[in-house]
Amino acid sequence: MAKGKGAKAADDAAPESAPAAAKAGGGILGLALLAVGAIATSFATVYFLSPAPAAEVAVCEADESVTHTESAIKPNQSYVELRDILITIGSAPATRYLKMKVAIIADSGDVTTVNDAEPVLIDAFTNYLRSVELSDFENPGFYSHMRDQLDRRSQLVLGGNVSDGVLITEFLLR
Repeated sequence: MAKGKGAKAADDAAPESAPAAAKAGGGILGLALLAVGAIATSFATVYFLSPAPAAEVAVCEADESVTHTESAIKPNQSYVELRDILITIGSAPATRYLKMKVAIIADSGDVTTVNDAEPVLIDAFTNYLRSVELSDFENPGFYSHMRDQLDRRSQLVLGGNVSDGVLITEFLLR
């Protein structure tokens, strides 16, 4: 009977040690497979989703001739600064405002004409700027359009032979 109990105890011990050994080996093997899978996935992600290499760009040679352009500043040009333009923006209560300083490009002989027409110029600019929505100022491409509109209004007031353009020298939107 003692032999029967001992044999049964030995039979019970053998099945317990086999799954424990298989569990330990499978755990390490599982971790190794997980690591290899993670490495393969990372490589595939970088390899397939990275942008194509940039095409080679030709290098400028020092002996190439340089094309010189004519200066936009004419020798007989003057810049007439107008007084500050301060307006509120939007139809809501006056919480946002625009402060802007503008200069008119004119020939040196036409400076007095621009100075005399300053109130009419500021009125024309103010009427245009009041029609602009706040969302327009948030668009970076709007500023060149605004300069063109101000230039058009200065040419309407002064005439195309007096005004050569408009410069925005200060711009503050609060």
